[in-house]
Amino acid sequence: MIRTAVIKEDLKLYEDISINELEDEEISWYWIDIENPSEDEEKALVDVFGFHKLSIEDSLQIHHRPKMDYYDNYAFFIFNALNNETLLSENVGIFISERFIVSLHRENCNEIDEAWNKFVCSKNRWNKGPVDVEYLILDKIVDEFFPAIQEIEDKLSIIDSNEEKKSAHCLINEIFSIRNDLLKLRRLITSMRDLLYRMLNSERLSWIRDHKVYFGDIYDHLLKLSDMIEESREITADIRDNYISTNSNKMNINMMVLTVISTIFIPLTFIVGVYGMNFENMPELKWRYGYFIVWGIMILIGVFMFLWFKQKGWFDIDK
Repeated sequence: MIRTAVIKEDLKLYEDISINELEDEEISWYWIDIENPSEDEEKALVDVFGFHKLSIEDSLQIHHRPKMDYYDNYAFFIFNALNNETLLSENVGIFISERFIVSLHRENCNEIDEAWNKFVCSKNRWNKGPVDVEYLILDKIVDEFFPAIQEIEDKLSIIDSNEEKKSAHCLINEIFSIRNDLLKLRRLITSMRDLLYRMLNSERLSWIRDHKVYFGDIYDHLLKLSDMIEESREITADIRDNYISTNSNKMNINMMVLTVISTIFIPLTFIVGVYGMNFENMPELKWRYGYFIVWGIMILIGVFMFLWFKQKGWFDIDK
């Protein structure tokens, strides 16, 4: 699908102009948006505009890293838009010069649609040229990262409070899932941040230098997103370590209780084992009160060891 927005010298907007009419001398500049181009449309990009085939292929690839290339008559960029469902990237290729901007993408891109509608409805933007459209697109793409990170922060708050009283095992699984999502976002945001840094410091992009304040604001947003990602990762690490420590502490308490019980029964088991051998020459077996004496000794040993462990603080466990 191809849609065009043409600004003529009278600063009026004309939409759905055919590609063959774009050489009109009355046209000041234009924006062409192409979604999932056919083979004929890809060929037109090469033949009519002179775009490099590799740039077109990169734009239509899946999960290509952000990049910037210079050509004789235009500059080429790949931006990574965020798929909110999978948290993976969707490529948006941008071909830009002083007279045109062409956006190319395989899937439907909400950020492009929002930028298009805002541009069409804002007459004060029609005289700013292609660089303003690039700013609009990039600004919309970056802004879409904030809701995804804020949703993760809300999930972390729910996990931290644990009002549903979920088990530690379930919470740890959720934490690792969130950390995986944060890793995906960090890769995208870091790549976009590095690209913006190169754009702002490039000596060949004169139109960027003239709008450095606007693109610098987007770069600041990416820095803030990076900080939010790192803070969330630290929170997940703290929650993970906290639950692991709590789990280990509970395990240690259980092992301590089992150790005390086993230790108390060791001498009792020894006594029972001795008098369970059934040798004939065991005088204690023929005592009238031998059974009660052994019971008394075993009870005394058990009580003594229980009191001894209690004095040592083995039973001072906070419930």
